[in-house]
Amino acid sequence: MNHRNTHIIFILFIPTLLVLIIYPDSFNLSWNQGRGGFIFALTFVFIELFFLHNINSTRLKIVLSIVALSASAFYFISLPYGLGEYFENLISLYDVNLSSSWLIMWDFLVMAIFVICILTIFLGRNWIKLAPASPIFLIGNSIILFLDAMFPYDTLGLLQYAVQYMVKIDAFLITMTGIGTAIAHNNLLFLDGDHGSFALQVFWPSAGVHSIVIYSLVMIAFLLKMNIVIKKKLAYFIVGVIGTIIANMIRIFFLSVFALKISTNPSKFEEFHSVAGEIIFVPWLIIFLMTVTAIEYRLSKNHENKIKKNY
Repeated sequence: MNHRNTHIIFILFIPTLLVLIIYPDSFNLSWNQGRGGFIFALTFVFIELFFLHNINSTRLKIVLSIVALSASAFYFISLPYGLGEYFENLISLYDVNLSSSWLIMWDFLVMAIFVICILTIFLGRNWIKLAPASPIFLIGNSIILFLDAMFPYDTLGLLQYAVQYMVKIDAFLITMTGIGTAIAHNNLLFLDGDHGSFALQVFWPSAGVHSIVIYSLVMIAFLLKMNIVIKKKLAYFIVGVIGTIIANMIRIFFLSVFALKISTNPSKFEEFHSVAGEIIFVPWLIIFLMTVTAIEYRLSKNHENKIKKNY
């Protein structure tokens, strides 16, 4: 990786660093309350920029980057000084049902616009082919947060449909492992373990459906830009989706184990529930993308070496 790539990554990191300094308590992994997703977005763009070479940097690009940085900094600094209150006033105006998702949505949208601006400044329209994963992750989060704000719980039937099957699989796994007693009915899961009974009403965000959608989109974007045959792209994507679904089932299973073996205290359960998804999903996706990139990079180098030997 050349120094200019590092320079771009540093520019992209500045707003996240600013938010981390101003609002350190907001960097939890809760998908609809915290800003921890910013770090994951930076990780995706770092992985993509790592393998790019010869990205030109001019004085005009630096000036435009400063403008984009100033605009994003102005947004985050202004939140406690009236801007946040403005977004809160929109809640009643647009009949928003879930305020937490509505408010954090704007943060992800602003960060998405900033990342797209910086990538466009340095890569032009080619950013769509060269580094799409981070913008898609941020935009995908914004869309899902909007849907959660306007159609919370089970009001969005399309995404809620798969939940009943996830709950049934979880109940089956708990019964098979003998960890406790579990009964599934539609989106309800009744648990009985070491700390007594515990009932869960599972909605599509809690079931991790949003993560499956977002990370599948990131994988599509990442694979489409790779210079490999379509069959191999499809194979990687199928493996990725299957892995993401399995990761989600592990998440739901761990949540059940927490209630069965650790605590049925609602506050403690909510604390674990708010971070369980990202703890499992994000490492899985990063490992998957880095593995695919490393495999294809090595295959490409081996191919180049064979061509050089033939000459």
